[in-house]
Amino acid sequence: MSWQVLIMYAVAAVLSLAGAWLLLLLTRPQGPAAVYVYRMAGIMALAAGVVLAFSATAMWRWSTTP
Repeated sequence: MSWQVLIMYAVAAVLSLAGAWLLLLLTRPQGPAAVYVYRMAGIMALAAGVVLAFSATAMWRWSTTP
């Protein structure tokens, strides 16, 4: 596994954890503006982490295919 793939996995993990944390903050009572911001930022960060993990997996598989 190359350094580029490892870095992509690390960034994907950070984005996914940050997105999940923002979505978990919605369990506490918040004002409407905070709910909107946490929901939008959380979903975007979580989605970015998932897509980056998919891309890292594809890059890893393409680099090891003979």
